[in-house]
Amino acid sequence: METRFWPLYGLRITTPRLELRVPDLELLDELAAVAADGVHDPAVMPFTVPWTDADPQARGRGTFQHLLGTVADWRPEKWTLSLVVLCAGEVVGRQDLTATDFAVTREAETGSWLGMAHQGQGIGTEMRAAVLQLAFEGLGARSVTSSAMVDNAGSLGVSRRLGYRPDGLQAASVRGERRTLQRLRLDREAWVAHRGVRAEVHGLEPCRKLFGL
Repeated sequence: METRFWPLYGLRITTPRLELRVPDLELLDELAAVAADGVHDPAVMPFTVPWTDADPQARGRGTFQHLLGTVADWRPEKWTLSLVVLCAGEVVGRQDLTATDFAVTREAETGSWLGMAHQGQGIGTEMRAAVLQLAFEGLGARSVTSSAMVDNAGSLGVSRRLGYRPDGLQAASVRGERRTLQRLRLDREAWVAHRGVRAEVHGLEPCRKLFGL
């Protein structure tokens, strides 16, 4: 597709198994279907915003609308890069990188989810490693943060393998109950020391102004 006015559609991050890209409408529809099929056990809620509590149709529609919103709301001073994750050409999940005043702070935050059928295969680690390559090597980040419920062993394990360090606890109200989040931080030195996944960024140069660079 033509990317003269929104070059982010030409941005790609590749790893040995994965491709991450801003989804066109066809890929976005596929991602919505993955969300509709479920991303976690309904008995638990790993997110501070319980968007997955909706029925499958509403969950898929909400995913579709939310990602369109990240494009509509984008400003160089405040942006959310929402990438669809493909494994062997199949849409398996979503990986986000978010920042406010990145040109000044050089700090961004990651967030992600995987369809239940694709969990437990190391994809979560690989897709996070891919977006960290963009953040540190491509955009010149000094640090990247993340957070997860203290009982979310999968997400915390991904962060630990990639070199994140604990950065304090945070209370949140989820489904009307108090939950505790573990904040995490990864600096450039730790990223270099734990970089094990080979990742390459393509098509970044035309996008730099959109990131505030």
